[in-house]
Amino acid sequence: MNTVLPAEVLVACGAAYNLLAIAGAARFRSRKGPVTSYQPPVSILKPVRGRDLGFYEAIRSHAAQDYPEFELLFGVADLADPAVADIERLQREFPHIPIRVLQTANEAPNRKAGSLEILAREARHQVLLVNDGDITVPSGYLKHVLGYLEDEAVGLVTCLYRGRGESLPASAEALGIGTEFAPSVLVARLLSSTGFALGSTMAFRRRELDAIGGFQVIREYLADDYQLGARISALGKRIEMARMVVETNLGTGSAVEVWRHQVRWSRTIQISRPGGYLGYVVTHATFWCLVAAVLGAWPIALAGLAIRLAAAASALGALGASQAGLMAVPFRDLLGFAVWCAGLFGNTVEWRTDRFRLLSDGRMVRL
Repeated sequence: MNTVLPAEVLVACGAAYNLLAIAGAARFRSRKGPVTSYQPPVSILKPVRGRDLGFYEAIRSHAAQDYPEFELLFGVADLADPAVADIERLQREFPHIPIRVLQTANEAPNRKAGSLEILAREARHQVLLVNDGDITVPSGYLKHVLGYLEDEAVGLVTCLYRGRGESLPASAEALGIGTEFAPSVLVARLLSSTGFALGSTMAFRRRELDAIGGFQVIREYLADDYQLGARISALGKRIEMARMVVETNLGTGSAVEVWRHQVRWSRTIQISRPGGYLGYVVTHATFWCLVAAVLGAWPIALAGLAIRLAAAASALGALGASQAGLMAVPFRDLLGFAVWCAGLFGNTVEWRTDRFRLLSDGRMVRL
């Protein structure tokens, strides 16, 4: 009598998850954006620190939007920051657009949230849009994303993103965004109407921000985007995932830098959603396929790996990302499993030059 191995069960669970990811990607690709003429004035808030690779191209993609009325507010801790030179260049190229640089030095544990608190006070408009400094957006971005806010039931609009790396470690991280992170988001959106926000784009009305207590209520949390989305969702508002995909430039990060970033990301998720994080064990299909193969269950291992690659290809297609690295997905998956394991242990993270201890409720204390 054949005995079903635990690894075979986990391969089957992983295959089921990846089939859901394929369905989620198909659903995402079939969705249509809002058909509306709703174009409210908007203040774009961008805390920045340093001049990352492709920074000017990223901020220029915002200034070049064909949109009736918007302003760009950049927050820097020090006006001598190298990013300021690029922002001044942007002001010269787009003199007709209100572009301001504000000094937003603060002592919040999450200095990005502290910077957003200051920027929001200076913003002129009732609709706010926040995204990271390295995010490049396509034409029509503002019209598409803000169109969802015509529906009063929508409290926040967010976007999926793809990555682009200029070094091998950064390219591996970009592949992980497309084939590990994006599928998890697509599955979550497929199974639940409760959404969550991604830092790649968060567009919302000022009144919802005021209703949750402003950015000051999330200044102690590492996962500021998750906290913002969760709190606005708790108001009874829907978190909408836009059909448009944006891009982040991961630069030329070294293996050590990418590892630290990935572990910080994993521990952030583990602290924010501990039950869900443990559940991710079944999503690491490649690892369980490898275990099953070692134990002699080759047919189920090969079938599971084929489904895994199909899910990865579907997610990359949904993001409009290159399929060139598809055959490297199994190796990236094994690295992802190692990162997941590292996320289970320890409560410290490194963010740029700072180290933090994470508390059980997601708040952080600078060390």
